[in-house]
Amino acid sequence: ARAIGQATIYGLSIIIIYVALGMLVTIFFGSDALNALSTNGVFNFLFFLLLVAFGASFLGAFEITLPSSFVNKIDAKSDQGGLIGIFFMAFSLALVSFSCTGPLIGTLLVDAASKGDRLGPAIGMFGFSLALAIPFALFALFPSLLNSLPKSGGWLNSVKVVLGFLELAFALKFLSNVDLAYHWDWLDREVFLALWIVIFGLMGLYLLGKLRFAHDSEPAHLSVPRTFFAIIVLSFVVYLIPGMWGAPLKSVSAFLPPSATQDFDLSTNITVPSTAAHGSSVKKKYAEIFHERGTPKGFDPYYDYQQALEVSRELKKPVLIDFTGWNCVNCRKMEANVWTEPKVRELLNNEFVMAELFVDDKTALPQEEQYVSTYSKKKINTIGKKWSDFQAATFNSNSQPLYVIVDGQGKVLVPPQGANYDPKNYIDFLQSGISAYKEQQQ
Repeated sequence: ARAIGQATIYGLSIIIIYVALGMLVTIFFGSDALNALSTNGVFNFLFFLLLVAFGASFLGAFEITLPSSFVNKIDAKSDQGGLIGIFFMAFSLALVSFSCTGPLIGTLLVDAASKGDRLGPAIGMFGFSLALAIPFALFALFPSLLNSLPKSGGWLNSVKVVLGFLELAFALKFLSNVDLAYHWDWLDREVFLALWIVIFGLMGLYLLGKLRFAHDSEPAHLSVPRTFFAIIVLSFVVYLIPGMWGAPLKSVSAFLPPSATQDFDLSTNITVPSTAAHGSSVKKKYAEIFHERGTPKGFDPYYDYQQALEVSRELKKPVLIDFTGWNCVNCRKMEANVWTEPKVRELLNNEFVMAELFVDDKTALPQEEQYVSTYSKKKINTIGKKWSDFQAATFNSNSQPLYVIVDGQGKVLVPPQGANYDPKNYIDFLQSGISAYKEQQQ
């Protein structure tokens, strides 16, 4: 019973230490700051550089370690008896393993913080620490299991190198966030894909033993697990290649830049409905900012809410408001997996006036259009802040995507809904809005 109790306390101490680290991130930055970080260009660029550094560390360029004097002091405290000694034993584990876990923890915290969720860092650390604590608690309870562990060696360095490649691929997402929100136009979809193809291609060659780094030992033979991993990675590379010519790549569409950024697209043979075809002569506000790089090909929405209402009254059609964002992965997934369905496309193009409102765009509003929000009491000086404030104040929501169907006066016709990747559900939602609008007009 004593062994079970001590092993349990040891495992719980590991979890408490890492969750406390996650809570410190929230306390240090604050929930409002975390929300700001999710779309802040400077921080996203710093996150990109940080993940590149983590990736380089795993590839063997250098090792991230904590000062040995600090580690030794904590380790000395683990010699104390009772609960304090067990806690510091867990603390010593966290510190000694930092060279391996540091980049993983950093990546997790960066990802959680960038989503702007108050509890995100703590929840992420809980998941990480639980996975770490279970085996160590079992080893503390059954020390004989340690004898069955594989010895560290070349295989462990291979794991780190593979993680390094994944870190580099993940880092590009943060660079893409900045590129889209600030209209730098560096990472078009095909450039992003080209980098991913190279990164995962090199990972596949590494797994096959065709590429070696400084800390690698030459494998005596190619193991079966390694061969299977190489097959999976290289198959993924082959899957990505058609995306260079516009293939939708639905399984990874959430991580890629919008399809509208694809310069060379052989998959698009869709006639885009024009303003004239709709019967309206209204010149679209903000179209030069969003249409070419933000809107999925085959659609022609408005980018200003009041304009969409005006056209709705003119054409006698309901308005579908799409609260979206440059950095919204769920929005990209909806566009690639649901909006591409023929029935959905037909309904959106023919039965609605679409209003696509980007809540994270950094384009400054003209001075005369800037104001202080009565809802948040903050200064609204960018297009993104304008629509984010409008969404929160009007619909009591700040998550994206949010789809709202309204009439020409802005009255909500059916309950709004967010991301749902079932095309039938979305078709039912659209048709319910059409029916509600027609009933209202009778």
